[in-house]
Amino acid sequence: MTSYKNAFAQTSRVRRAASTALCAVAIAGAVSLTSCDSNDILQVTDPDIINPSDVQSAAGATAVRVGAIGRLNSATSGGSTSSEGLFLLSGLLADEWINGDSFIARQEVDQRVIKTDNSFLTDVDRMLQRARLSAEQAIDLLEEFSPTGPKADVAEMYFIQAYVENIIGESYCNGLVFSDVVNGAEEYGSPITTAAAFARALAHADSGLALITGSSTADVKVRNALMVTRGRILMNLSRPVDAALAVAGVPSNYAYLNLHAQTTTDNAFWTYNNIARRYSVSNNEGTNGLNFATAADPRLKVCQGGDAVCVANGTTLKGRDDGTQPVYVQLVFPTRDASVAITSGIEARMIEAEAALKASNFPLMISKLNQARTDANIAGLAADLTDPGTTVTRENLVFRERAFWLFGRGYRLGDMRRLIRQYSRPTESVFPTGAWHKAGNYGTDINFPVPQAEQNNPNVPAGNNTCIDRNA
Repeated sequence: MTSYKNAFAQTSRVRRAASTALCAVAIAGAVSLTSCDSNDILQVTDPDIINPSDVQSAAGATAVRVGAIGRLNSATSGGSTSSEGLFLLSGLLADEWINGDSFIARQEVDQRVIKTDNSFLTDVDRMLQRARLSAEQAIDLLEEFSPTGPKADVAEMYFIQAYVENIIGESYCNGLVFSDVVNGAEEYGSPITTAAAFARALAHADSGLALITGSSTADVKVRNALMVTRGRILMNLSRPVDAALAVAGVPSNYAYLNLHAQTTTDNAFWTYNNIARRYSVSNNEGTNGLNFATAADPRLKVCQGGDAVCVANGTTLKGRDDGTQPVYVQLVFPTRDASVAITSGIEARMIEAEAALKASNFPLMISKLNQARTDANIAGLAADLTDPGTTVTRENLVFRERAFWLFGRGYRLGDMRRLIRQYSRPTESVFPTGAWHKAGNYGTDINFPVPQAEQNNPNVPAGNNTCIDRNA
């Protein structure tokens, strides 16, 4: 957990040094001053620092709420921070993306040999935890300073907590940590299992849903987000019947969007794939990977760097950033400010389809998969799926449909782990394996370790690996 005390102390030292230097310049320049106390300059207001006392109001509570939404954006699909968000990094460990640059930390993730001091992983973990903690703090502030305000505002903060806790459970090893801030003081968490993380997320989703009784636009938006997230969590807890019931009322055209802009929080897919070419859309990666780049699926439009379509969309260079291989470019999010649906009604249909698969109701499974295609009304995507007839092929169909509908949005790693955990598939039949595309072979990682920085937490056992285990 990040401490802000050291940052404040460092800032104070810098200010004191600057004020002393300013006094020295004033004296050397024979400026007429009655006195020059270096401490006086420290009394000016620094607009870059927000103290807890600054948000003790209804307006302050709203600012923290909006900040939590922004932090969720940066932690997932926003590309203007110092590191890419979880969506790209988790897809790199899975089979959605393949490494296109020379950064060792990204190569570790792609090759499935991740070290606990991986800098990109550390950055992403901090962004996720900050989003979660901001939402938690916003709830307290809204309840204290805006008790008659829209309940959807508070419920949305429960959604952020549930969403982050669930996606951390999908992405990290057993032994992940959630610390908290209580009355302004750090309260360190202890390592827990991914199942415990899902249970924690479910409780927060339930708390959010209990608050929403209205039918305003905001109520409907947040209620649907919580319902779909709740269904996702229940699937992770192997409760498919409950999961299908949880999402039944969500329309297929619903979407909870991360908004992006030309100036700040630009779309990370555009930044790291379309422009920087540090990521390339994968294609049959490591034997087991899906053919995302060449499937010609209208849900995932892809061009190859340098071809006419890519040039028209701004990617004129043919190779990846490391210059070794062609670059495949996604066109789902073709602009710097393209929005990203981080949860949606289409996901609800996929949850219903998988629940039907688990119940051996194969006609309903096919019906739900085709309903998603019909409701989305994407040109060239026919609603003509039929039952492939065997257990393995049915599972393959459901998870392939999920993969193409939800590409890049942080689902694939959790889906691959669920194939191992709930469908009893061998690890090396799910994840990329064999010869790695740059040199050597793929490793054995199927999730992220808890970052080494968590060793600062006194509740985490000392050692090189903060995980309880690396099982699916």
